Amino acid sequence: MLGIHQLWLFILSGLLLNITPGPDTAYIIGRSIQFGWRGGAAAATGISAGCLVHVFGAAIGLSALLMASSAAFAVLKWVGAAYLLFTGVQMLLSRSRPLAETGVSGNGSAGSETSLARVFWQGALTNVLNPKVALFFLAFLPQFVAAESAHKTLAFLVLGLIFITSGTLWCFCIAAFAARAAGRIRQSAGAVAWINRALGGLFVYLGIRVAMLEAR
Repeated sequence: MLGIHQLWLFILSGLLLNITPGPDTAYIIGRSIQFGWRGGAAAATGISAGCLVHVFGAAIGLSALLMASSAAFAVLKWVGAAYLLFTGVQMLLSRSRPLAETGVSGNGSAGSETSLARVFWQGALTNVLNPKVALFFLAFLPQFVAAESAHKTLAFLVLGLIFITSGTLWCFCIAAFAARAAGRIRQSAGAVAWINRALGGLFVYLGIRVAMLEAR
Protein backbone atom coordinates (compact mmCIF):
# COMPACT_ATOMS: atom_id res chain seq x y z
CA MET A 1 0.00 0.00 0.00
CA LEU A 2 1.36 3.42 -1.07
CA GLY A 3 4.61 1.69 -1.94
CA ILE A 4 5.35 0.95 1.72
CA HIS A 5 7.13 -2.35 2.22
CA GLN A 6 8.24 -4.29 5.31
CA LEU A 7 5.90 -2.30 7.52
CA TRP A 8 6.37 -4.76 10.38
CA LEU A 9 10.12 -4.14 10.30
CA PHE A 10 9.56 -0.39 10.25
CA ILE A 11 7.28 -0.57 13.30
CA LEU A 12 9.73 -2.80 15.17
CA SER A 13 12.68 -0.57 14.28
CA GLY A 14 10.71 2.51 15.29
CA LEU A 15 9.81 1.01 18.66
CA LEU A 16 13.42 0.10 19.36
CA LEU A 17 14.61 3.57 18.38
CA ASN A 18 11.91 5.25 20.48
CA ILE A 19 12.62 3.30 23.66
CA THR A 20 16.38 3.87 23.38
CA PRO A 21 17.27 6.53 25.99
CA GLY A 22 18.64 9.78 24.62
CA PRO A 23 18.60 13.57 25.14
CA ASP A 24 14.84 13.75 24.48
CA THR A 25 14.21 11.16 27.19
CA ALA A 26 16.39 13.09 29.63
CA TYR A 27 14.50 16.31 28.84
CA ILE A 28 11.12 14.66 29.41
CA ILE A 29 12.21 13.11 32.70
CA GLY A 30 13.65 16.40 33.91
CA ARG A 31 10.50 18.36 33.09
CA SER A 32 8.31 15.63 34.61
CA ILE A 33 10.23 15.89 37.86
CA GLN A 34 9.97 19.67 37.81
CA PHE A 35 6.38 20.16 36.66
CA GLY A 36 4.69 16.80 37.10
CA TRP A 37 2.80 14.80 34.49
CA ARG A 38 1.68 17.84 32.53
CA GLY A 39 5.23 19.13 32.31
CA GLY A 40 6.47 15.82 30.96
CA ALA A 41 3.54 15.61 28.55
CA ALA A 42 4.24 19.15 27.32
CA ALA A 43 7.88 18.22 26.72
CA ALA A 44 6.91 15.03 24.88
CA THR A 45 4.31 16.83 22.76
CA GLY A 46 6.80 19.56 21.86
CA ILE A 47 9.43 17.02 20.83
CA SER A 48 6.87 15.19 18.69
CA ALA A 49 5.75 18.45 17.08
CA GLY A 50 9.35 19.23 16.18
CA CYS A 51 9.79 15.77 14.66
CA LEU A 52 6.56 16.21 12.70
CA VAL A 53 8.00 19.32 11.03
CA HIS A 54 10.93 17.23 9.78
CA VAL A 55 8.61 14.45 8.61
CA PHE A 56 6.72 16.96 6.47
CA GLY A 57 10.04 18.34 5.26
CA ALA A 58 11.19 14.87 4.22
CA ALA A 59 7.85 14.10 2.58
CA ILE A 60 7.80 17.17 0.34
CA GLY A 61 11.52 17.07 -0.43
CA LEU A 62 12.40 20.15 1.62
CA SER A 63 14.83 18.24 3.83
CA ALA A 64 16.65 16.88 0.79
CA LEU A 65 17.02 20.42 -0.59
CA LEU A 66 18.22 21.60 2.81
CA MET A 67 20.89 18.93 3.00
CA ALA A 68 21.94 19.61 -0.60
CA SER A 69 22.48 23.31 0.09
CA SER A 70 25.55 23.95 2.21
CA ALA A 71 24.39 27.51 2.89
CA ALA A 72 20.91 26.48 4.09
CA PHE A 73 22.38 23.69 6.17
CA ALA A 74 24.87 26.07 7.78
CA VAL A 75 22.14 28.61 8.61
CA LEU A 76 19.95 25.99 10.27
CA LYS A 77 22.93 24.52 12.09
CA TRP A 78 24.15 27.79 13.56
CA VAL A 79 20.68 29.07 14.43
CA GLY A 80 19.97 25.76 16.16
CA ALA A 81 23.31 25.75 17.98
CA ALA A 82 22.83 29.36 19.13
CA TYR A 83 19.33 28.62 20.42
CA LEU A 84 20.44 25.52 22.32
CA LEU A 85 23.48 27.25 23.84
CA PHE A 86 21.46 30.32 24.83
CA THR A 87 18.74 28.20 26.42
CA GLY A 88 21.29 26.02 28.20
CA VAL A 89 23.24 28.95 29.66
CA GLN A 90 19.98 30.62 30.69
CA MET A 91 18.93 27.48 32.58
CA LEU A 92 22.35 27.10 34.18
CA LEU A 93 22.19 30.65 35.52
CA SER A 94 18.55 30.56 36.63
CA ARG A 95 17.56 30.36 40.28
CA SER A 96 14.92 27.76 41.10
CA ARG A 97 12.55 27.60 44.04
CA PRO A 98 10.49 24.67 45.29
CA LEU A 99 7.52 24.31 42.94
CA ALA A 100 5.15 24.57 45.89
CA GLU A 101 6.26 28.22 46.16
CA THR A 102 5.85 29.02 42.48
CA GLY A 103 2.21 28.04 42.18
CA VAL A 104 2.92 24.89 40.14
CA SER A 105 1.44 21.74 41.58
CA GLY A 106 2.58 18.19 41.00
CA ASN A 107 0.06 17.97 38.18
CA GLY A 108 1.26 21.19 36.57
CA SER A 109 -1.98 22.99 37.38
CA ALA A 110 -2.77 26.56 38.51
CA GLY A 111 -0.24 29.21 37.58
CA SER A 112 1.84 26.94 35.36
CA GLU A 113 0.48 27.66 31.88
CA THR A 114 3.40 29.93 30.93
CA SER A 115 5.93 27.38 32.17
CA LEU A 116 4.23 24.54 30.30
CA ALA A 117 4.13 26.59 27.10
CA ARG A 118 7.86 27.27 27.48
CA VAL A 119 8.54 23.57 28.05
CA PHE A 120 6.58 22.71 24.89
CA TRP A 121 8.39 25.24 22.70
CA GLN A 122 11.79 24.29 24.04
CA GLY A 123 11.11 20.67 23.12
CA ALA A 124 9.77 21.62 19.70
CA LEU A 125 12.53 24.06 18.75
CA THR A 126 15.24 21.73 20.01
CA ASN A 127 14.18 19.31 17.27
CA VAL A 128 13.09 21.76 14.56
CA LEU A 129 16.44 23.57 14.65
CA ASN A 130 18.51 20.39 14.76
CA PRO A 131 19.73 19.30 11.30
CA LYS A 132 20.57 15.89 12.77
CA VAL A 133 16.85 15.17 13.16
CA ALA A 134 16.24 16.10 9.53
CA LEU A 135 19.09 13.80 8.48
CA PHE A 136 17.61 10.96 10.52
CA PHE A 137 14.19 11.05 8.86
CA LEU A 138 15.75 11.62 5.45
CA ALA A 139 17.80 8.45 5.87
CA PHE A 140 15.31 6.29 7.78
CA LEU A 141 11.96 6.72 6.02
CA PRO A 142 13.04 6.07 2.38
CA GLN A 143 14.27 2.58 3.34
CA PHE A 144 10.64 1.47 3.65
CA VAL A 145 9.20 3.16 0.55
CA ALA A 146 9.59 1.64 -2.90
CA ALA A 147 11.64 3.82 -5.25
CA GLU A 148 9.00 3.48 -7.98
CA SER A 149 6.07 4.39 -5.71
CA ALA A 150 3.72 6.99 -7.15
CA HIS A 151 2.68 8.09 -3.64
CA LYS A 152 6.01 8.72 -1.93
CA THR A 153 4.85 11.89 -0.19
CA LEU A 154 1.85 10.17 1.37
CA ALA A 155 3.95 7.11 2.24
CA PHE A 156 6.49 9.29 4.04
CA LEU A 157 3.70 11.00 5.99
CA VAL A 158 2.08 7.70 7.01
CA LEU A 159 5.38 6.21 8.16
CA GLY A 160 6.34 9.41 9.96
CA LEU A 161 3.02 9.57 11.79
CA ILE A 162 3.33 5.93 12.85
CA PHE A 163 6.84 6.57 14.18
CA ILE A 164 5.87 9.78 15.99
CA THR A 165 2.66 8.33 17.46
CA SER A 166 4.41 5.31 18.97
CA GLY A 167 7.19 7.55 20.24
CA THR A 168 4.76 10.00 21.83
CA LEU A 169 2.89 7.24 23.63
CA TRP A 170 6.17 5.86 24.98
CA CYS A 171 7.22 9.35 26.11
CA PHE A 172 3.88 9.84 27.89
CA CYS A 173 4.59 6.64 29.83
CA ILE A 174 8.04 7.95 30.78
CA ALA A 175 6.51 11.27 31.88
CA ALA A 176 3.88 9.54 34.03
CA PHE A 177 6.44 7.29 35.69
CA ALA A 178 8.91 10.11 36.36
CA ALA A 179 6.20 12.43 37.70
CA ARG A 180 4.85 9.76 40.03
CA ALA A 181 8.30 8.96 41.38
CA ALA A 182 9.34 12.57 42.00
CA GLY A 183 6.70 14.02 44.33
CA ARG A 184 9.13 14.88 47.13
CA ILE A 185 11.87 16.14 44.83
CA ARG A 186 9.59 18.93 43.59
CA GLN A 187 9.39 20.34 47.10
CA SER A 188 13.15 20.81 47.38
CA ALA A 189 14.73 24.01 46.06
CA GLY A 190 18.13 22.32 45.88
CA ALA A 191 16.86 19.37 43.87
CA VAL A 192 14.92 21.58 41.45
CA ALA A 193 18.01 23.76 40.96
CA TRP A 194 20.18 20.75 40.17
CA ILE A 195 17.62 19.41 37.70
CA ASN A 196 17.58 22.81 35.99
CA ARG A 197 21.38 22.80 35.83
CA ALA A 198 21.40 19.27 34.44
CA LEU A 199 18.94 20.27 31.72
CA GLY A 200 20.95 23.40 31.04
CA GLY A 201 24.07 21.29 30.64
CA LEU A 202 22.15 18.99 28.29
CA PHE A 203 21.15 21.93 26.09
CA VAL A 204 24.74 23.23 26.02
CA TYR A 205 25.99 19.75 25.08
CA LEU A 206 23.41 19.49 22.28
CA GLY A 207 24.30 22.97 21.07
CA ILE A 208 27.97 22.01 20.79
CA ARG A 209 27.06 18.80 18.96
CA VAL A 210 24.86 20.67 16.48
CA ALA A 211 27.61 23.27 15.91
CA MET A 212 30.05 20.46 15.06
CA LEU A 213 27.62 18.71 12.72
CA GLU A 214 28.67 18.45 9.10
CA ALA A 215 26.43 17.78 6.09
CA ARG A 216 27.04 14.38 4.52
